[in-house]
Amino acid sequence: MNYDVLVIGAGPGGSSAARYAARHGLKVLMVEKRPDIGSPVRCGEGISKSWLPEVEIDPQPIWISNEVEGARIFPPDEKTFIKLSANKAGNEVGYIIERDKFDKYLAALAAREGADIWVKSPAISLIKENNKVVGARIRRQGEIVDVRARIIIGADGFESQVGRWAKINTMVKDRDIVSCIEYRMVGIDIDKNFTDFYLGSCAPGGYVWVFPKGKDEANVGIGVALNKLKKRGEVKRYLDDFIEKHPGLKKGKTIEIITGAVSTCPIPQTIVADNVMLVGDAARLIDPITGGGVANACISGKLAGEAAYEAIRNNNTSKEFLKEHYEKRVREKLERKHLRNWFAKEKLSELSDETLNKLVDAIASVELSSISVKSLLDAVQKKYPELVKEFEDLI
Repeated sequence: MNYDVLVIGAGPGGSSAARYAARHGLKVLMVEKRPDIGSPVRCGEGISKSWLPEVEIDPQPIWISNEVEGARIFPPDEKTFIKLSANKAGNEVGYIIERDKFDKYLAALAAREGADIWVKSPAISLIKENNKVVGARIRRQGEIVDVRARIIIGADGFESQVGRWAKINTMVKDRDIVSCIEYRMVGIDIDKNFTDFYLGSCAPGGYVWVFPKGKDEANVGIGVALNKLKKRGEVKRYLDDFIEKHPGLKKGKTIEIITGAVSTCPIPQTIVADNVMLVGDAARLIDPITGGGVANACISGKLAGEAAYEAIRNNNTSKEFLKEHYEKRVREKLERKHLRNWFAKEKLSELSDETLNKLVDAIASVELSSISVKSLLDAVQKKYPELVKEFEDLI
């Protein structure tokens, strides 16, 4: 079978790539290994509103579970907290969504633009000729089908095989992998208007989150850096200990458990090869400080879909062309913030509980009109001047 573009993976990045490639008149096929797009959910399910217009996503009641005012960031002693409005709090704050419904909605947008979609159709290898990728072998309905395409877009998530098959180095160090577990809990005491984040030794190298889905329901999860773990099952123990210490959570019931891993590394040296582009989690575009990947997946997917059209129109699908028309745009859009957040993640993972308590206390004591290097340093300087030198490179 022959297509202009083959997208492997039907998450937000894949559906966005398929959507924008098909919009430009390209013949597009998107394949998904699971029978049900969006399931099982592996996500905290928090997104911001700010980036949705950029990828032409109109908020839909069917996939919005709750709308929040902002975020609260708690230090280890929980004596105070930083309160941020939704527009200042990053890519995880604004809507709490139902990811399975959200992913299906994005896939439907791609289908309406003309993309073909196969579910329960895993890619089992790439097809190469003269050392270049020219398609992929797909297992569909018990048969092996060879799909040839001029462009292959790898949107197969954290465990991406496409990148590995195409010899794109996306290896991640232990210190840049966060192991996660999340409970969907009901019958708990929460403030449904805020997403809550807890820092410090309760989640070494990561954080605990409480994302409210309703008045007494939330996703309660934890991420811990892989290099901070010593025993099997330790991530679950950290989360169980946290819940045990919070009566409002301890009283609840768990109706779902999800687990997974998140990359929190810098953007790889390259995310393209001849005829191949990687998007979203497969390209390691997850925000290193929050672990959120939906926004960057959709944005990179759009850029990949547009780049595929340009490459085919110019009859040039080389690595050099894709580097210039896709990878360069991704870096211009995302890399500065991505790298800054990686440095911040590295620094925060080294701080003691005592230092984090002081840091949050200092920032919480002032009204921040904007989040900037100067405003944060000024806040710390006023209350704990001895900390400023330690935080200059972080902030």
